[in-house]
Parts: sequence; C-alpha cells; structure tokens
Amino acid sequence: MLLWSKWKTRYGAERLKRRIDWSGPLPQHVAIMMDGNGRWATRRGLPRTAGHVAGMHAMRETIRFCHQAQLRYLTLYAFSTENWKRPKEEVDAIIRLVHEFMTERTLGELNRNQIKVSFIGDTAKFDPDTRRIMEQAVHVTRFNMGMTVNFAVNYGGRSDIVRAVKTMVTEENGSVSIDAFESRLYTSGCPNPELLIRTSGEKRLSGFLLWQSAQAELWFTDEMWPSFNEALFYQALYEYQCRKVRANS
Repeated sequence: MLLWSKWKTRYGAERLKRRIDWSGPLPQHVAIMMDGNGRWATRRGLPRTAGHVAGMHAMRETIRFCHQAQLRYLTLYAFSTENWKRPKEEVDAIIRLVHEFMTERTLGELNRNQIKVSFIGDTAKFDPDTRRIMEQAVHVTRFNMGMTVNFAVNYGGRSDIVRAVKTMVTEENGSVSIDAFESRLYTSGCPNPELLIRTSGEKRLSGFLLWQSAQAELWFTDEMWPSFNEALFYQALYEYQCRKVRANS
C-alpha cells in the first residue's frame, strides 16, 4: 500500500511537472507556512511531537524538490514568535529538531547541492547551543551559490517591521524610503516572495512576511504539512503560472 501511494504521488508529480511551461513565468522565491504538524499527529493517535518529526522529513524533501525545480530562494516558517506559548514539551521538541536537522550529514548534502542556509528572526531568544548550531550552518554554507533557504525562527512579521523602522529612523536620520526600509528587514538581500504556500486548510498569513508578501500569489491546500509532497508543490507552481499568464493576457 505504501509503495502504491508513493508511486501515485510520483506519477502525479511528473504529470503536473510536464504541464508547466518551464520557459514561462515562474517564481524565484517561494515562501511556505509549514502548518498542521500537531493536527496530523493527533488524527493518527500520535503525540504532537511525532507530527513535528514527520514535518521535518517533509521539510527535507521539500528542500530537495525545490532545488530540483531550480528555485533561487525558499523561505520556510519554522518557528513563530507565537510558538513560545505552546506547552514546554512541544517547544523543546521543536528546538531539538533544529539539532537533528543541522547535522554534518545534512550540511554536507546542502554543500554538494550548493544550497546556502540563512536564519531570519530574533534568534537571540534560543539557548546558546541552538544558536551555535544555527551559526555553524550559516558559516559552513556561506559560499554556496545555488538556492538560498531561509529558516524563519522566532519570526513575526509585525516585529520585523517595527525593528526595521527603528533601525531605519536611527541610521537614516529620520529619512524614509521603501528601499531603505526593505534593506532593514530580516529578508534584506532576497527578492520578495512571488508565491506563498500554506498547508492545513488555514487561509491567513498569521504574521508571516507581512510586508514582503504584499504582491505574492497565495496558494492554500487542506493537506497537513507532513503530507505535503512533490505533486502538491508542482500543482502550486502550475496554478501560479496560470494566474500570471491570465493576468498578462
């Protein structure tokens, strides 16, 4: 049954991939709200922490097929400022996954694929060991010239905006411009996302890249994040392209 499910997903992905005009309009930067880990686990009678483990595997696979699709930037909403309100056991489990993901093996794979790692958000709130692991991932991949993966951790869109305004007003002596403002956002140096994906059936931004997503196409799926797969990704790309072609016709 599992093999049949994998084959069906792969077949669906290839079918959707063939429908995309790869010379046509495609996003350089895709942002994803990886939502629904806890609900995915609860529906299966598992602890919520099991959902986060499954979500990490889905994240790893997503990075792989985004790289194969030759995206330039991928931003993943991994941990919001609101996540600190969850039970300590769940928060600790999520943070442990940072350690489990950023292993020497993973970093070696990222380097082989020329993938650069970045963390956006206020990382100062994490414990020193977790910050060290984040800094190591950034350092080890800093010269890679392929896709950049931004992990949004302890990130909130409103706090991002407030931080940028404070910095800009101080450094620009009160001068205000869009370019000066955007250069102070956590995503400085990255183009704004053209496509934002959210899983789990929720249809709101929940504070994710509020300024940066002003012109992004929004794409929602009812599937929980651990069930996100290559077929759904190509479906999002295909629908993005259809919208762009329709808008330009």
